[in-house]
Amino acid sequence: MGDAVGDSKVDFSALAVLQKWPSLANQRRPDREPYRVIEGTLDDCISAFMQKPAATRHLYEIRTAAQPPLVTEILSPEHVIELSRLREFL
Repeated sequence: MGDAVGDSKVDFSALAVLQKWPSLANQRRPDREPYRVIEGTLDDCISAFMQKPAATRHLYEIRTAAQPPLVTEILSPEHVIELSRLREFL
């Protein structure tokens, strides 16, 4: 049978967009819309995200097609870091 994570496959070649929220004093501005930084594969977006300084990663998110249970449509910075770790083991 295996565990849920072991049975779950993540398609890192799926289309994705890395977005950045406009910020003021290093905080997201909820009154503004995020803008596109790069568009490519989920793998490309995770790599670009991981190159950002840790102190600014909370301003970014990745949008992609959901791949339950591990990938949601909007990936938070914490989620991206977890996927990056998973990717290293594949």
